[in-house]
Amino acid sequence: MKPKIFIDGEHGTTGLQIRTRLAGRTDLEILSIPEEERRNKDLRADLLRSADIAILCLPDDASREAVILLEGHATRIIDTSTAHRTHSNWVYGFAELEALQAQRIREARLVANPGCYPTGAISLIRPLRDAGLMGGDYPVTVNAVSGYTGGGKQMIAQMEEVNHPEHMKENNFLYGLTLKHKHQPEMQVYGKLDQAPIFAPSVGRFPQGMIVQVPVYLDLLKGKPTLADVHKELTAHYSGQKIVRVVPLEESAALARVDAEMLADTDGMNLYVFGTEGGKQVNLVAVLDNLGKGASGAAVQNMNLMLGLS
Repeated sequence: MKPKIFIDGEHGTTGLQIRTRLAGRTDLEILSIPEEERRNKDLRADLLRSADIAILCLPDDASREAVILLEGHATRIIDTSTAHRTHSNWVYGFAELEALQAQRIREARLVANPGCYPTGAISLIRPLRDAGLMGGDYPVTVNAVSGYTGGGKQMIAQMEEVNHPEHMKENNFLYGLTLKHKHQPEMQVYGKLDQAPIFAPSVGRFPQGMIVQVPVYLDLLKGKPTLADVHKELTAHYSGQKIVRVVPLEESAALARVDAEMLADTDGMNLYVFGTEGGKQVNLVAVLDNLGKGASGAAVQNMNLMLGLS
């Protein structure tokens, strides 16, 4: 029998993107709820409990409620909200985090899909922590810009509809000004940091795409490594990976600029090490689609792992 997949919240931005990725798949049975019935709790509960894997594309509180509905049932869960990302009973759904992470996801019943910003930040920080180059007390800063689809249907409407009562005219805006963004806890936990990083997110007037930057002082790293040393550790960490690509130094050096949309509509992620060899600073940069490797694409990747598929 084909595995049954139910996307709870399929009519939202992340859910719609997952449905698009699963369209045409003949190896799955997709359970669906009509949009007008999405608040029918009994119908939702039946579909959740009938599924082999439920992908939750819901606000945090609604995700917690869905998990409660599934207590005592065999349905496996991928939660795309922030509700369970640092919970000890959940496996963090970043398959490239470390050598055994993909296997943990394969075997898990509960998988917490990473956030888009943390995917980029952790992908740059974790290899340096695991290699012992970066101490847990390093004062990490994360600067990022995302496409506006990361804000869901409400922000999409505010950006695209000129007659919207809360229309946004800005081409780029900084937010999270209190330095208490909801993505900081997972950056700290899975970046193995002693304290939360200073995180400065922003949104640009483009639908999909993302740049995440982690600037680093080489003199503050163990052994004062060079730019090439840092690149070597990233390359070793992601050796053999197909979705995460560490861009060669020669290719990076030839770039005059980095486009946040370069990987839009894809599920990959590029990692760069920028700077000048012999200098004392590097800028670690991740480029991804905020709805690709940053959300919907990652959910499908985790689903495939859990089903033992390519």
